Amino acid sequence: MNTNDLHPDRETGAAAGGDTRHDLRLEGVSKRFGNFIAVDNLDLVVRRGSFFGLLGPSGCGKSTTLRMIAGLEQPSSGRIMIGGVDMAGVKPYQRPVNTVFQSYALFPHLTIAENVAFGLRRRGIKDVRRQVADMLALVELESQAAKKPAQLSGGQQQRVALARALINKPEVLLLDEPLGALDLRLRRQMQIELKRIQTDVGITFVHVTHDQEEAMTMADTIAVMNAGRVEQMGAPIDLYEHPVTTFVANFLGQSNLIKGQLTGKAGGDTMLEVHGQRMAMPTARVHTDRDEVWVGVRPEKMQISRAGTSVEGENAMTGVVTDASYIGVSTQYLVALPWGQEVSIFSQNLSTEGPLSAGDDVVLHWNPAHTFALDSTQDAAAGAEKVEGDE
Repeated sequence: MNTNDLHPDRETGAAAGGDTRHDLRLEGVSKRFGNFIAVDNLDLVVRRGSFFGLLGPSGCGKSTTLRMIAGLEQPSSGRIMIGGVDMAGVKPYQRPVNTVFQSYALFPHLTIAENVAFGLRRRGIKDVRRQVADMLALVELESQAAKKPAQLSGGQQQRVALARALINKPEVLLLDEPLGALDLRLRRQMQIELKRIQTDVGITFVHVTHDQEEAMTMADTIAVMNAGRVEQMGAPIDLYEHPVTTFVANFLGQSNLIKGQLTGKAGGDTMLEVHGQRMAMPTARVHTDRDEVWVGVRPEKMQISRAGTSVEGENAMTGVVTDASYIGVSTQYLVALPWGQEVSIFSQNLSTEGPLSAGDDVVLHWNPAHTFALDSTQDAAAGAEKVEGDE
């Protein structure tokens, strides 16, 4: 299949990178339900042909944002532009978008091929065989064309729903928690499939999810939403390695956050003191103007060694193991620090001596470059509670 047939006016290479006419833009978009502000003055640019993720907990405004793009909700203020056209007053069925929901909404009395062809036939297109065949090939379901939806697995039904949406050649495909009804194995398989399909067709995908792993697996760019606003936006690796708020640090993965004090600079590094321990970190990873900070480090970036181990050149602190959970490829440790705080460490099981045990005295150490510093006035627990579902 020539995927350019699906989107004949798509641009590639440098031209696509420099042309913003076909981007999806949200400019100052807000949505109020009575006194409740679901989306608060949101500005977003989704580049044409990208896989964009809206990630956040239940009630953060991500599904409301998707519904406004689809035309199922109207903004209280601001405007939504698709391909340079203001969508104000444009009915959902007139917009250059299609939506795939968690519930597949397939017609049970129609065959798979008839389900995929439905949108084209509704528009009066009679000869749809080639397009349907191309779509079924794209989602690798050619052999299932004559079956009914009830004869397919959940993952196959989701691919039928995707094919039915893509055959209409939308400018933007909206995905609202599309994998939420699948079991873990199928969900991971479909994450890879969705990314492959998006790469093949080159259509803009906007994907709503509360699942951090799902967003990071598929999206080129992620906007992490909280209370109707975007906390931080960027490539998955940038958000994970360089969180700028405690919410992002906790919601996207896990973080150990410890109170510390910035004490000065030396070259490109910032010096700090953490409960009497002198440490260092790259100045570029300090995301606050305050001297009192949350000193952050991801659990898998920390190493744990028996007390007395030499850790010269690294940031370090001592503690006592309170719990050790062996999970095959790694062991998760909880370690009590001298001032009472407990931190988490994920340690690969590389040692032949076996894991440490509760009560062992240890030293925790890590590369200074893996340290980040955040505003200490922010809630250290923000984003730590990852609630299933959406608004």
